[in-house]
Amino acid sequence: MSKKVKYYYDTENLAYHKIKPKKAKSLGYAALFLVASALFGFLCFVVLLNTPYFETPKDKAQARQIENLKLNYKILDKKMDELDAVLANVEDRDNNIYRVYFNNAPLSQMPKKKGIITNERFKELLSSNNEQLVSNTTQRVDQISQRLAIQSKSLDEILKLAKAKEKFLGSIPAIQPVKNEQLKRMASGYGYRSDPFTKARKMHKGMDFTAPTGTPVFATGDGVIERADNTASGFGNHIVIRHGYGYETLYAHLSRYNKRVGQRVNRGDIIGFVGSTGRSEAPHCHYEVHKNGNAINPLNFYYGNISAVEYTAIAKLATQENQSLD
Repeated sequence: MSKKVKYYYDTENLAYHKIKPKKAKSLGYAALFLVASALFGFLCFVVLLNTPYFETPKDKAQARQIENLKLNYKILDKKMDELDAVLANVEDRDNNIYRVYFNNAPLSQMPKKKGIITNERFKELLSSNNEQLVSNTTQRVDQISQRLAIQSKSLDEILKLAKAKEKFLGSIPAIQPVKNEQLKRMASGYGYRSDPFTKARKMHKGMDFTAPTGTPVFATGDGVIERADNTASGFGNHIVIRHGYGYETLYAHLSRYNKRVGQRVNRGDIIGFVGSTGRSEAPHCHYEVHKNGNAINPLNFYYGNISAVEYTAIAKLATQENQSLD
């Protein structure tokens, strides 16, 4: 199809003349068209880039990374659930077993499981696309860390209590001063007995273990030798052990000593030997237990080295109101 030719009418010459288009104007139109087309194409490209229907390889890689991170966070969250359950079990045992055993108050300053973390602390996380997931996980990690710190301090305290308890249990008198296989008989127990010299009925504050002269006498609990002399009236050669916690034990009528004043002894150490020194009728070890300065029945403390049958037999003999040996 041929291009249309345009004419204009010349009124002065009364004639039609052909209109010739200017080249510059044509070029301007062409340039304007090209610019408009380029701008439109750029806008369309930008719109496509921001639609889910057009993804670059970089976008796809980032999407895969995000999905992997979400999966990892879910796995981490599951592991934290398991850790939380284990920690709750430890806390329960700490409060209801360990602290009860050591007669100690339960932990009172435990962090709450919700609401202890402020958004201000994690504000750098709140700008991400998955801020809720990241923030929740980070908060849980922080909560567990706080609970672990408290539990660690508590277990350190329990360890100190256990060591103190071990020391306490070791210090309490718990065995006989003379072994059963070397014991001739239980001559007299705690309570009112007949005095062998005056025949008067008086309080016997200990137990008399009859054995041959030279039979070993054992410390009945851990402690320190406080006395080892013969200056106390009637006891002859005797030893006093200070165990701590208000406990003291006395071993009288010894033939000789095996420890000196100030020495630390452990339960079962030989501290001396049976004799008949002082106010004594026959070789034996007179044994007393004192708590806070008051004599108490030693029979209540023989649980460390005798059976129930042996304890019953000794208890039966010790309760008989016979004559003491000192």
